[in-house]
Amino acid sequence: MPSYEFPFNERIRTLLRLEDLFKIISLNVKAGQQHNHHSALVTLLQLLDIVERADLKSDLVHELERQRLNLQILRGNPGIEETTLDGILKEVDACATTLRSSHSKLGYQLRENEWLMSIKQRSHIVGGMCQFDLPSYYYWLNLSQTQRQANFKAWLACLMPMDAAVKIILRILRGSSIATQHHVDNGFFQYMLGGAKAEQMIRIELSDDCPCFPEVSANKYAISLRFFALDFVQKPKQCAHRVDFSMILCNL
Repeated sequence: MPSYEFPFNERIRTLLRLEDLFKIISLNVKAGQQHNHHSALVTLLQLLDIVERADLKSDLVHELERQRLNLQILRGNPGIEETTLDGILKEVDACATTLRSSHSKLGYQLRENEWLMSIKQRSHIVGGMCQFDLPSYYYWLNLSQTQRQANFKAWLACLMPMDAAVKIILRILRGSSIATQHHVDNGFFQYMLGGAKAEQMIRIELSDDCPCFPEVSANKYAISLRFFALDFVQKPKQCAHRVDFSMILCNL
Protein backbone atom coordinates (compact mmCIF):
# COMPACT_ATOMS: atom_id res chain seq x y z
CA MET A 1 0.00 0.00 0.00
CA PRO A 2 1.65 3.30 -1.06
CA SER A 3 2.13 5.74 1.80
CA TYR A 4 2.78 9.44 1.20
CA GLU A 5 4.19 11.60 3.98
CA PHE A 6 3.99 15.40 4.05
CA PRO A 7 5.80 17.28 6.85
CA PHE A 8 4.40 20.55 8.17
CA ASN A 9 7.60 22.15 9.47
CA GLU A 10 11.29 22.39 8.61
CA ARG A 11 12.40 20.17 11.49
CA ILE A 12 10.38 17.18 10.29
CA ARG A 13 11.37 17.88 6.67
CA THR A 14 15.02 17.63 7.71
CA LEU A 15 14.45 14.34 9.56
CA LEU A 16 12.66 12.80 6.58
CA ARG A 17 15.42 13.92 4.20
CA LEU A 18 18.08 12.43 6.46
CA GLU A 19 16.15 9.16 6.73
CA ASP A 20 15.82 8.94 2.96
CA LEU A 21 19.51 9.64 2.36
CA PHE A 22 20.62 7.09 4.96
CA LYS A 23 18.40 4.45 3.33
CA ILE A 24 19.90 5.13 -0.10
CA ILE A 25 23.43 4.93 1.28
CA SER A 26 22.77 1.71 3.19
CA LEU A 27 21.12 -0.08 0.26
CA ASN A 28 23.85 0.91 -2.19
CA VAL A 29 26.72 0.03 0.16
CA LYS A 30 25.25 -3.45 0.69
CA ALA A 31 24.64 -3.95 -3.04
CA GLY A 32 28.38 -3.64 -3.53
CA GLN A 33 28.83 -2.99 -7.26
CA GLN A 34 30.90 -0.04 -8.49
CA HIS A 35 27.88 1.96 -9.62
CA ASN A 36 26.16 1.24 -6.29
CA HIS A 37 29.14 2.55 -4.34
CA HIS A 38 29.33 5.59 -6.60
CA SER A 39 25.69 6.37 -5.79
CA ALA A 40 26.32 5.74 -2.08
CA LEU A 41 29.27 8.14 -1.98
CA VAL A 42 27.47 10.89 -3.89
CA THR A 43 24.52 10.52 -1.50
CA LEU A 44 26.85 10.63 1.52
CA LEU A 45 28.28 13.92 0.26
CA GLN A 46 24.74 15.28 -0.17
CA LEU A 47 23.93 14.22 3.38
CA LEU A 48 26.90 16.24 4.63
CA ASP A 49 25.28 19.40 3.27
CA ILE A 50 22.37 18.83 5.66
CA VAL A 51 24.56 17.73 8.55
CA GLU A 52 26.58 20.96 8.37
CA ARG A 53 23.74 22.77 10.10
CA ALA A 54 25.31 23.93 13.36
CA ASP A 55 22.23 23.23 15.50
CA LEU A 56 21.28 19.80 14.15
CA LYS A 57 22.93 17.79 16.95
CA SER A 58 21.45 19.97 19.69
CA ASP A 59 18.03 19.74 18.00
CA LEU A 60 18.22 15.94 18.02
CA VAL A 61 19.34 15.78 21.66
CA HIS A 62 16.60 18.22 22.69
CA GLU A 63 13.93 16.22 20.86
CA LEU A 64 15.13 12.92 22.37
CA GLU A 65 15.00 14.45 25.83
CA ARG A 66 11.50 15.78 25.19
CA GLN A 67 10.33 12.37 24.05
CA ARG A 68 11.92 10.71 27.09
CA LEU A 69 9.86 12.97 29.38
CA ASN A 70 6.68 12.31 27.37
CA LEU A 71 7.24 8.56 27.50
CA GLN A 72 7.85 8.56 31.25
CA ILE A 73 4.44 10.17 31.75
CA LEU A 74 2.92 7.02 30.24
CA ARG A 75 4.12 4.82 33.10
CA GLY A 76 1.18 3.24 34.88
CA ASN A 77 -1.14 3.68 31.89
CA PRO A 78 -3.10 0.40 31.61
CA GLY A 79 -3.03 0.64 27.81
CA ILE A 80 0.77 0.72 27.68
CA GLU A 81 2.96 -2.36 27.96
CA GLU A 82 5.70 -1.58 30.47
CA THR A 83 8.28 -3.85 28.83
CA THR A 84 7.88 -2.12 25.46
CA LEU A 85 7.99 1.30 27.11
CA ASP A 86 11.19 0.42 28.99
CA GLY A 87 12.80 -0.75 25.75
CA ILE A 88 12.01 2.49 23.95
CA LEU A 89 13.24 4.58 26.89
CA LYS A 90 16.55 2.69 26.92
CA GLU A 91 16.96 3.37 23.20
CA VAL A 92 16.23 7.07 23.67
CA ASP A 93 18.62 7.39 26.63
CA ALA A 94 21.44 5.50 24.89
CA CYS A 95 21.11 7.55 21.71
CA ALA A 96 21.00 10.89 23.55
CA THR A 97 24.03 9.92 25.66
CA THR A 98 26.04 9.00 22.57
CA LEU A 99 25.23 12.29 20.86
CA ARG A 100 26.09 14.31 23.97
CA SER A 101 29.40 12.50 24.43
CA SER A 102 30.76 13.91 21.18
CA HIS A 103 31.99 17.49 21.52
CA SER A 104 32.54 18.03 17.79
CA LYS A 105 30.01 18.81 15.07
CA LEU A 106 28.28 15.94 13.34
CA GLY A 107 30.32 14.74 10.37
CA TYR A 108 33.42 16.64 11.50
CA GLN A 109 35.69 13.67 10.68
CA LEU A 110 34.41 13.55 7.11
CA ARG A 111 34.87 17.26 6.54
CA GLU A 112 38.48 16.85 7.69
CA ASN A 113 39.05 14.18 5.03
CA GLU A 114 40.71 16.14 2.23
CA TRP A 115 40.23 13.39 -0.34
CA LEU A 116 36.46 13.20 0.26
CA MET A 117 36.17 16.97 0.18
CA SER A 118 37.98 17.09 -3.17
CA ILE A 119 35.40 14.67 -4.55
CA LYS A 120 32.60 16.72 -2.99
CA GLN A 121 33.77 19.81 -4.88
CA ARG A 122 33.64 17.95 -8.20
CA SER A 123 30.29 16.27 -7.41
CA HIS A 124 28.49 19.61 -7.77
CA ILE A 125 29.65 19.86 -11.39
CA VAL A 126 27.49 18.04 -13.95
CA GLY A 127 29.62 15.15 -15.20
CA GLY A 128 32.46 16.36 -12.97
CA MET A 129 33.34 12.94 -11.56
CA CYS A 130 34.61 11.34 -14.75
CA GLN A 131 37.77 9.25 -14.75
CA PHE A 132 39.89 12.06 -16.21
CA ASP A 133 38.58 14.53 -13.59
CA LEU A 134 39.22 12.32 -10.56
CA PRO A 135 41.73 9.54 -11.31
CA SER A 136 42.12 8.83 -7.58
CA TYR A 137 38.37 8.25 -7.33
CA TYR A 138 38.49 5.95 -10.35
CA TYR A 139 41.29 4.05 -8.61
CA TRP A 140 39.14 3.70 -5.46
CA LEU A 141 36.16 2.43 -7.45
CA ASN A 142 38.36 -0.31 -8.87
CA LEU A 143 39.45 -1.55 -5.45
CA SER A 144 37.79 -4.69 -4.13
CA GLN A 145 34.20 -4.56 -2.92
CA THR A 146 35.41 -5.56 0.55
CA GLN A 147 37.83 -2.63 0.68
CA ARG A 148 35.23 -0.11 -0.44
CA GLN A 149 32.69 -1.40 2.07
CA ALA A 150 35.31 -1.13 4.82
CA ASN A 151 35.88 2.49 3.83
CA PHE A 152 32.15 3.20 4.01
CA LYS A 153 31.95 1.59 7.45
CA ALA A 154 34.71 3.90 8.69
CA TRP A 155 33.21 7.01 7.07
CA LEU A 156 29.72 6.37 8.35
CA ALA A 157 30.75 5.53 11.92
CA CYS A 158 30.59 9.17 13.04
CA LEU A 159 27.08 9.54 11.59
CA MET A 160 25.48 6.41 13.07
CA PRO A 161 24.33 8.13 16.31
CA MET A 162 22.48 10.69 14.18
CA ASP A 163 20.94 7.92 12.07
CA ALA A 164 19.75 6.17 15.24
CA ALA A 165 18.25 9.40 16.61
CA VAL A 166 16.38 10.11 13.37
CA LYS A 167 14.95 6.57 13.32
CA ILE A 168 13.76 6.77 16.93
CA ILE A 169 12.11 10.18 16.57
CA LEU A 170 10.34 9.29 13.32
CA ARG A 171 9.20 5.94 14.72
CA ILE A 172 7.58 7.73 17.65
CA LEU A 173 6.07 10.34 15.32
CA ARG A 174 4.58 7.75 12.96
CA GLY A 175 3.12 5.79 15.84
CA SER A 176 1.54 8.81 17.48
CA SER A 177 -1.91 8.62 15.87
CA ILE A 178 -4.60 6.39 14.41
CA ALA A 179 -5.66 6.15 10.77
CA THR A 180 -9.07 7.44 9.74
CA GLN A 181 -10.84 6.38 6.52
CA HIS A 182 -12.07 8.91 3.97
CA HIS A 183 -13.07 9.22 0.34
CA VAL A 184 -13.47 11.96 -2.26
CA ASP A 185 -15.43 11.99 -5.53
CA ASN A 186 -13.85 14.99 -7.28
CA GLY A 187 -10.19 14.77 -6.26
CA PHE A 188 -10.39 17.41 -3.51
CA PHE A 189 -10.60 16.96 0.26
CA GLN A 190 -10.34 19.49 3.09
CA TYR A 191 -9.93 18.75 6.77
CA MET A 192 -10.24 21.41 9.49
CA LEU A 193 -7.69 21.41 12.30
CA GLY A 194 -8.57 22.24 15.87
CA GLY A 195 -6.51 20.04 18.17
CA ALA A 196 -4.59 21.29 21.20
CA LYS A 197 -1.29 20.19 19.62
CA ALA A 198 -0.16 21.34 16.20
CA GLU A 199 0.09 18.53 13.69
CA GLN A 200 3.60 17.94 12.38
CA MET A 201 3.05 15.47 9.57
CA ILE A 202 0.28 13.84 7.59
CA ARG A 203 0.40 10.36 6.07
CA ILE A 204 -1.89 9.40 3.20
CA GLU A 205 -2.27 5.72 2.35
CA LEU A 206 -3.82 4.52 -0.91
CA SER A 207 -4.63 1.06 -2.20
CA ASP A 208 -2.13 -0.57 -4.56
CA ASP A 209 -4.50 -0.28 -7.51
CA CYS A 210 -5.36 3.40 -6.99
CA PRO A 211 -4.29 5.25 -10.20
CA CYS A 212 -3.51 8.58 -8.56
CA PHE A 213 -1.26 10.37 -6.06
CA PRO A 214 -1.92 13.11 -3.46
CA GLU A 215 -0.58 16.62 -3.03
CA VAL A 216 -0.99 18.46 0.25
CA SER A 217 -1.20 22.09 1.29
CA ALA A 218 -1.80 23.11 4.88
CA ASN A 219 -1.85 25.93 7.40
CA LYS A 220 -2.65 26.01 11.12
CA TYR A 221 -6.39 25.93 10.39
CA ALA A 222 -6.89 23.33 7.64
CA ILE A 223 -5.35 20.66 5.44
CA SER A 224 -6.23 20.47 1.75
CA LEU A 225 -5.64 17.32 -0.29
CA ARG A 226 -5.78 17.07 -4.06
CA PHE A 227 -5.53 13.76 -5.89
CA PHE A 228 -4.01 13.72 -9.37
CA ALA A 229 -3.74 11.18 -12.18
CA LEU A 230 -0.49 10.89 -14.13
CA ASP A 231 -0.14 9.88 -17.80
CA PHE A 232 3.64 10.55 -17.91
CA VAL A 233 3.28 13.06 -20.78
CA GLN A 234 0.82 15.80 -19.91
CA LYS A 235 0.63 17.81 -16.71
CA PRO A 236 -1.11 15.75 -13.97
CA LYS A 237 -4.87 16.30 -13.85
CA GLN A 238 -7.10 16.28 -10.81
CA CYS A 239 -8.99 13.00 -10.46
CA ALA A 240 -12.67 13.00 -11.29
CA HIS A 241 -13.41 9.53 -9.90
CA ARG A 242 -13.85 8.25 -6.35
CA VAL A 243 -10.68 7.88 -4.31
CA ASP A 244 -10.63 5.99 -1.01
CA PHE A 245 -7.73 6.73 1.34
CA SER A 246 -6.50 6.54 4.91
CA MET A 247 -5.31 9.72 6.64
CA ILE A 248 -2.99 9.75 9.64
CA LEU A 249 -2.21 13.03 11.43
CA CYS A 250 1.00 12.78 13.44
CA ASN A 251 2.51 14.99 16.14
CA LEU A 252 5.22 14.59 18.78
